[in-house]
Amino acid sequence: MADKNKTPRGKKPVKFGFSISWIYFLLLIGIGWMFFNQNGANPQKEEWDEVKQQWLAGDIKEVVFVRNEFEGHVTIKPDRLGKFESEFGGVIPKKSPHFIFLVSGSFNAEEMFGELNEQLPENEKVKVVIETQESFWGVLEWLIFPLLLIIMWVFMFKGMGRNMGGGGGPGGGIFNVGKATGKLAEKDSIKVNFKDVAGLYGAKDEVMEIVDFLKNPKKYTALGGKIPKGALLVGPPGTGKTLLAKAVAGEANVPFFSISGSDFVEMFVGVGASRVRDLFRQAKEKAPCIVFIDEIDAVGRARSKNGGFSSNDERENTLNQLLTEMDGFGSNSGVIILAATNRADILDKALMRAGRFDRQIHVDLPDLKEREEIFTVHLRGLKLAEDFDLEFLAKHTPGFSGADIANVCNEAALTAARHDKSAIDKQDFLDAVDRIVGGLERKSKIITPEEKKSIAHHEAGHATVSWLLPYANPLFKVTIVPRGQALGAAWYLPEERQLVTKAQMIDEMCSLIGGRVAEEIVNGQPSTGALNDLERLTKMAYGMVTYYGMSDKVGNMSFYDSNGSRAYDLTRPYSEKTAELIDKEVKELIEMIHDRTQTILKDNFEGFSQLAALLLEKEVIFADDLERIFGPRAGAKPGEEIPKDPEELA
Repeated sequence: MADKNKTPRGKKPVKFGFSISWIYFLLLIGIGWMFFNQNGANPQKEEWDEVKQQWLAGDIKEVVFVRNEFEGHVTIKPDRLGKFESEFGGVIPKKSPHFIFLVSGSFNAEEMFGELNEQLPENEKVKVVIETQESFWGVLEWLIFPLLLIIMWVFMFKGMGRNMGGGGGPGGGIFNVGKATGKLAEKDSIKVNFKDVAGLYGAKDEVMEIVDFLKNPKKYTALGGKIPKGALLVGPPGTGKTLLAKAVAGEANVPFFSISGSDFVEMFVGVGASRVRDLFRQAKEKAPCIVFIDEIDAVGRARSKNGGFSSNDERENTLNQLLTEMDGFGSNSGVIILAATNRADILDKALMRAGRFDRQIHVDLPDLKEREEIFTVHLRGLKLAEDFDLEFLAKHTPGFSGADIANVCNEAALTAARHDKSAIDKQDFLDAVDRIVGGLERKSKIITPEEKKSIAHHEAGHATVSWLLPYANPLFKVTIVPRGQALGAAWYLPEERQLVTKAQMIDEMCSLIGGRVAEEIVNGQPSTGALNDLERLTKMAYGMVTYYGMSDKVGNMSFYDSNGSRAYDLTRPYSEKTAELIDKEVKELIEMIHDRTQTILKDNFEGFSQLAALLLEKEVIFADDLERIFGPRAGAKPGEEIPKDPEELA
């Protein structure tokens, strides 16, 4: 026998669940009922003397008198309504009562109505109803509308509290706006460890000590040492600062509070300081634990650089409370503060002192070996071609952060899928790098033959100069296919130097202006296509003169503001005479670089012309094409591998 409680196959049982929107719907119905439940009547107010005249004239059909309200409701006979059309605004009402009148407490309704009816014939007497209205419904009618408004107000502010993140725990709401909004991850729920963090060798070594502190505190306290209060992770965006903090919590197996610096600051005065106090109160209860504040520069900016002119700035109050909690009279035993920022130069000095953030851990961009490890992590779930070369890919992504590498891997998978490939090969990754660095190809962009020729000579100028100068970055690929906002581009594989000499900077600047000089040689005049090149060239020239002391006339002086102390100072740290000298030195430096680049291109004009013609023919050329035209690259070490066309390598 079939079970009647079972639902038919393929059909899901219908479930009715409670939703907060039901309450809103019922509230709207109630308000609508309050406004529209008037029985359709719109009675006009009349004086009792006028009603008495209507009564004696035989116009009234019925009078309902409410004794406890001292109010009478008058209904006019249907055939007499036309007499009162003007009083109804030209529209004769279809529902009664038509008039109402109010009387005093001394009004004797039975006696007065009886006397009036005695003066009328039997067939014209008015029907009289005298009643006492129950007071309960009247009171309820007055209370229901304010109650509905109060209920709507409560629900509205509950929603506002959730939107503002005011609920520090269950209940939320605007009254909990001072609660900390950080997320707590219990020690058993953190699955990230150092195996998931590729590269970052120096940074991992430093945070390993923090992990050891949390695991074996007695090992250090037995010798009189103290657990460090905090560590600041400093580095460019996308280098893995947040991931490293999670790995510390996962390795130490302790609770992990995570919060953003902007979560402390609200439009309400005092909320930020209250949230800081609540965060540290919760952390003390969970000690030993880690509190991670991401983008701490949102709240930790130096107090002289807030840019606010208020004497009671909310951000400053929040920072003061944070300073007190990190190293005040109270004890935060077992609570370690980790923070991350890419703008350590603007943080308050009081926040950076020993005893608050005891150490700064620099999380730099990954080098070649670290990039290989990061690629290995992000390639785990991808289907790769059998001859895939991981080292080749790591060499062709200098300056990429961990986030950039993750984006490259994802974009390569999408590119392979777009071309209906069964596996991701080397070319897909190179296309992904090109798309991320230069933008999407725009082959449909309309370019005249004269413009295309000018673009080819411009890019050939860059390629020629960079190939012939020993310290310029090694060239990998040149293209005149428009990408993003650029009409052409040259890809380089810069050496990962820690120090740059004056000769190296000059060679790089010659390479930058090579396109502009090439246009002048071929076309007799420059174009607007070198805007970005000139901008970078000018910044490098001013940097050499004003920052690095590479000018003989200006001397070994640097006007670089490393700590940002002159952020709001509108004056310059040098005189007008020195400013003129700096401008003169920069101009002479750029002219020297221009003349040197022009000499290089004119001396190698035949090879430069061949390269431009090859670019017009193939649109994309590689380093091996330049080697066939100019020979081995200047400054290339014996046995150094020249980057080849990836299609030929495949």
